[in-house]
Amino acid sequence: MKELELYVHIPFCVRKCSYCDFLSFPAEESVKKRYVDSLIKEIEQSQDRGNCVVSSVFFGGGTPSVLPGEQIVRILDALKKKFVFMENAEISVECNPGTVDEKKLTLYYMAGINRLSFGLQSADDGELRSLGRIHTWESFQKSYQMAREAGFKNINVDLMSALPGQTIQSWENTLEKTAALNPEHISAYSLIIEEGTPFYELYGREDEKREKGGSCVFLPSEEEERLMYERTAQILSQYGYHRYEISNYAKEGRQCRHNCGYWQRKMYRGFGLGASSLMDEWRFKNTDDLEEYMKRIECGEECFAEKEQLSIKEQMEEFMFLGLRLTEGIREADFEKYFGRTLQNIYGDILKKLENQRLVKQERGRICLTSYGTDISNYVLSRFLMD
Repeated sequence: MKELELYVHIPFCVRKCSYCDFLSFPAEESVKKRYVDSLIKEIEQSQDRGNCVVSSVFFGGGTPSVLPGEQIVRILDALKKKFVFMENAEISVECNPGTVDEKKLTLYYMAGINRLSFGLQSADDGELRSLGRIHTWESFQKSYQMAREAGFKNINVDLMSALPGQTIQSWENTLEKTAALNPEHISAYSLIIEEGTPFYELYGREDEKREKGGSCVFLPSEEEERLMYERTAQILSQYGYHRYEISNYAKEGRQCRHNCGYWQRKMYRGFGLGASSLMDEWRFKNTDDLEEYMKRIECGEECFAEKEQLSIKEQMEEFMFLGLRLTEGIREADFEKYFGRTLQNIYGDILKKLENQRLVKQERGRICLTSYGTDISNYVLSRFLMD
């Protein structure tokens, strides 16, 4: 049976953060309840995949933990009734500190949820305020400790570098204080200033200036950002974490199986507002309009806003620039298995050039980024687009 991953989008949050361009927003309790009812109906109405077994589920957002615990359990129960689950399926829920309590975490654990992902971002309260986060370092520690006491043995913590006013020292402090808590997984991303966010209004021009090599007043310089990136791997390595993907670090055997599935182009089915799916060569996406989503589901209609059949070329491109994000890279045998063509036949010239530039390396049937290639990964990965 083929592995299938499930993604459930919960678009609600307590308050929109200043940097966030995700599909998320605050909402009244009546709206949240109606949305959950629609979400469960979408699951029940979805096409059966009798040849698939679910290897992972990820509740993302937004902030899924703003829902009452019983609602998350209802959704998970609906998924288990509809799909066949692996016995050891990874089931994750994103949480924000301050939105969970002992009762909610116990409900999660008893329902079979076995992984939590806390959005900390920074251990500095001043930086948290500038981001518009609703929590402090202290409230994060309380939420984290409650999760441990509830029985969770697999916890991720999200961190963010290159923040306005952030120094290399404060970033190192965040890394060390977080790693000292011994979570099984740490995701460490660099802030991206997205159009349409309050941060873009505040720092957009400075960000554009930085990209052209100019000096910054509020944002860390390009050199400081690069040093933060280097220090991330150095410090986390000292605490027993290994980097298995460009921005993700884990203790031995604790890689996020769900995200690895994305990078390896496993099939996934998304449920909820704006959720995307990849089923065989088909990619489709639900509408981003909340009212339209709920009305269409309530009427028994599909809620897709986009649906496309990927060409072999597009599938090959995705295979390369997703798979090469992983430090283990890709197997040439897998490429040939999926596409019936050898990797060298399709990308031989590109690989040779990148290898001569010391950006990729080929060994024992695998292709992966070098350390230097990882540092400039956006450039390297773009080389595998065929247009």
